[in-house]
Amino acid sequence: MRKNKRAVTPAISTIIITAALVVLVLVTVSFADNELTIQMAQGEFSSSKNFMQSTGTQIDNVAWTIGRTEAVDYIAKYGDVSFTPGVLNYTFEVSYNDGASWQLIYNCTTGMIMYNMPASVYSIGNDCFSRIVPASSGSFLQQGVSAPVYQVFEVENAVAYGAYARIVTVPTVRVINSTLPGESSSESYYEFYVPSLVTASSPYLSQSLSLTGAGLNMAAASNSAQSSYQVRITATIPMGVIPSGFKSFSNSFFNFDHTTETLSVPAGSFVEIYNGNVRVSIGLT
Repeated sequence: MRKNKRAVTPAISTIIITAALVVLVLVTVSFADNELTIQMAQGEFSSSKNFMQSTGTQIDNVAWTIGRTEAVDYIAKYGDVSFTPGVLNYTFEVSYNDGASWQLIYNCTTGMIMYNMPASVYSIGNDCFSRIVPASSGSFLQQGVSAPVYQVFEVENAVAYGAYARIVTVPTVRVINSTLPGESSSESYYEFYVPSLVTASSPYLSQSLSLTGAGLNMAAASNSAQSSYQVRITATIPMGVIPSGFKSFSNSFFNFDHTTETLSVPAGSFVEIYNGNVRVSIGLT
């Protein structure tokens, strides 16, 4: 009996050691796999910033030409790309009496494009917000011929089914001031450009986003009096609009410096507003 006990004891020890080694290997492999997933998800999130910036550039390319189409390919394994219509409204008003009263001259609504990644896979920090384009300004009104008509930012927030790190591209407003020679005197123009993103079908069987110029609307105002007048642009979220899955949705999501921007326009200047409709199609995987 003693010999049997002595013979069995080393075998049991060997089994225990082997099992412990197997557990250790499994833990090591699992840890390495998790680290690899985090690194790959981080790389995908980082490359998606470039994709969303390219999307903004393509919006500007197609918004002012009816029928023009641009497609942007993307790679998404850990996240997805989505479109939400009607999340932001811009109103344009003028005042000829120093702000005592305002006259509505144009109103438009736009959607937004988002890249979404579960925070359980990769997180940029709870309630984190960082503006990507333009990096140095949070105003939805940008001036100059090279100014963007979109903003790109990253944000992490909670929704009804969890927390997500997102990269968002949303149209904003560009204003260009130009002076043209006239018959008797020069004429000053303030031209405002704002795209409106609307939903289209998704016929593509690949990971791609297609943007098509679908129409161009225009509104104008002028004042022949010898006094300057004002143009006021206000950004608001339409009442009752909450993107799918969100617990709540407010102006703080876009984090604009101000929800209202006002410009003083010299006497005799012309104000023109150009609103380009862009159809958004997201490919299916």
